[in-house]
Amino acid sequence: MVRFQPLCRACALDFAAFNVGDGPAAFLILMIGGLITGLAIWLELAAGPPVWLHLLIWPPLTLAAVLGSLRLAKGALLVLEYRNAAREGRIQP
Repeated sequence: MVRFQPLCRACALDFAAFNVGDGPAAFLILMIGGLITGLAIWLELAAGPPVWLHLLIWPPLTLAAVLGSLRLAKGALLVLEYRNAAREGRIQP
């Protein structure tokens, strides 16, 4: 799991106030999964490789793409929360 430092080194912004949760991971899995699925279908129709080659190529590529872009996606969501002053919903008494 990708975690943020407690405070920004440059400006001392408290990152604990922001909760990006698993949203970025879900978006990445859907987007990268769609892209990988499209590529796998294209390869199957273009070259017709054996199933073991698909199993050798696509799972590691999917895992590497999701894990490699997770830090960037979580950072982008944190920036969006900060810019839009997004906070958790609270019921006023």
